[in-house]
Amino acid sequence: MNARVLRSKFPARCTVEIAVFCMILASPIMASAEETQPGQTARILPEIVVSATMVPTPSEAVGSAVTVITAKEIERKQVRVLSDVLREVPGLAVSRSGTVGTQTQVRIRGAEGNHTLVIIDGIEVNDPSGGSEFDFGQLRAIDIERVEVLRGPQSALYGSDAVGGVINIVTKRGQGPAEIGISAEGGSFATSMGSVSLRGGTEKYHYSIGASGYRTAGISIAPEEDGNTELDGNENATINFKAGVTPLDNLSFDLFGRYVKDSTETDNQPSVAGIIKTVDADKQTDTIQRSGGLLARYKLFDGAWEQALGAAVHTDRADSRTNGIETYHADGDKLRFHYKSNLSFDTPDIANAQHGLTILVEREDETQFTKSNFSTSDRDITNYGYVGEYRVSLWDRLHLTGGIRYDDNDIFNDKRTYRMTAAYVHHETGTRLHGSYGTGAKNPTLSELFGSTATYTGNPNLRPETSRGWDAGVEQGFLGDRLIADLTYFNNRITDLISGSGNTSVNLDGITKIQGVELSVAANLGHGLSLKGQYTYTDGQDANRKELVRRAKHIASMNLAYAFLDGKAKVDLGVDFNGVQRDTEFSNSYGTSRSIRLDEYFLVNIAGSYEIKDGVELFARVENLLDQKYQEVLFYDEPGIAAYFGIRTRFGL
Repeated sequence: MNARVLRSKFPARCTVEIAVFCMILASPIMASAEETQPGQTARILPEIVVSATMVPTPSEAVGSAVTVITAKEIERKQVRVLSDVLREVPGLAVSRSGTVGTQTQVRIRGAEGNHTLVIIDGIEVNDPSGGSEFDFGQLRAIDIERVEVLRGPQSALYGSDAVGGVINIVTKRGQGPAEIGISAEGGSFATSMGSVSLRGGTEKYHYSIGASGYRTAGISIAPEEDGNTELDGNENATINFKAGVTPLDNLSFDLFGRYVKDSTETDNQPSVAGIIKTVDADKQTDTIQRSGGLLARYKLFDGAWEQALGAAVHTDRADSRTNGIETYHADGDKLRFHYKSNLSFDTPDIANAQHGLTILVEREDETQFTKSNFSTSDRDITNYGYVGEYRVSLWDRLHLTGGIRYDDNDIFNDKRTYRMTAAYVHHETGTRLHGSYGTGAKNPTLSELFGSTATYTGNPNLRPETSRGWDAGVEQGFLGDRLIADLTYFNNRITDLISGSGNTSVNLDGITKIQGVELSVAANLGHGLSLKGQYTYTDGQDANRKELVRRAKHIASMNLAYAFLDGKAKVDLGVDFNGVQRDTEFSNSYGTSRSIRLDEYFLVNIAGSYEIKDGVELFARVENLLDQKYQEVLFYDEPGIAAYFGIRTRFGL
């Protein structure tokens, strides 16, 4: 029986009112609301941010725009695919090519998908054989402790892939007595999921291992109105490992590991009357990702001088088959070594200043191997990066940073990028001003340079993309910081943007211009009730003044959470709005194309849980409650209304 349910006739015009509503009720850029018990009104606590500078920094001292997502939020919303919660981050646009597991791109502030650098436990996981992009379709939200989304050009800190920003993901760390966690759930589209974890730790050691399995029959991602009925499913197995030991008070070692095995069914895109369409097909892609890292830290002078030495490796292997016959194989490998030295000191007699200085040296090797029935490509590139960053806090009010990076590789001319940030806190009025300016550089991918398929020819004459971006905003607290609002303007200019042209890629002449506004508000309303939301306006045009594809001008979300019965019961209501956006329809030869409008949509999700006894919790959720029919990528349908339920438990050993 077809897993697709009937679509509702809810009018899309109502999304305008929803968008306006979300403009008023938006979520904080740099603070998160802690859950409160009934009868309590807690202050919104500041975050410690680890990705915005070279050292962990209090959120109020960070000049860049950054959003923090915690494990509590992920659990309360019952998010199973991380990209679903990223929809609620200001400045982010998510594009999924169908059901769970299919290719999913995340763009930051109108930049390209491969302008987003993704880091998991300190390991860069962008795929060299996949256009230096990370596919969020294979990333489950299980075992994630926190996510930091850093917006704006960050190449001065992170190098080539960070033109749009950085998404830094930290998995859970063991602490306290040993504890086992188990969860199981099932629901619509013949979906089932289970997970198990073991964690524990003391001041001298910690360990955490978590494994999860996911399976769904899915839907027909090829539009049903065109007569397509074949279901496209997904299977995913993920294992996360983290351990560490502190043999001396000033010496520590940490080990990280991650394994993902994913199998996704998709459909084909043959030419129909000269136009590419999506139709049913026996097509499947199997992917295996392996990541590992080792980090050693040594501190001197009571922690004032820290040395860090690390090594990390990430491999991404994909095999695509049609009718059981392999049609494409890709291997992408990334190996990175780095040394970092952090020095901190104070000058209390001079502006009550706190200083920090960091030097970073790294080597990164990337390898791409692709093979199809018609061509083979085997390429690699080595890059050396040298980074310096200075931080200073004056009078406990003014916080400044400046960073510069020099990249040296064996293909392109050497490149320098820099970045400056400032934050000023006026404690008396609860006002914080923040801003940043930076440059970015994105090297052409190995696929763009040398090709990877029979229908795509590489262009070895491509130039690196460069960018200059800045933002400025004001954050204001009200009611003793139980309500925080933030308004930020951003502006980015990209030169030599690489664009597909026929069956190859070229640098566009001129400047791609992107600007917009991010508005966010968060409130602890007391008695277990909290509210978040955000609205983003993005105006992006390429050098030919064409609207950038898959970047809606208007994106908004609202989230209302309520805890009651002494915190044993929780309900979460979320509304995500995505405005009208453009995508590209290609001709059979890929020589010509035209822009197609994708309609606006909004998704309503509701989740609830109840702790029936200590350590045992029942939960349920409904996704796409109004059964909206929508596409985020042209010709790829998304799931309709779906319901899930399950149980989770935790117990000590």
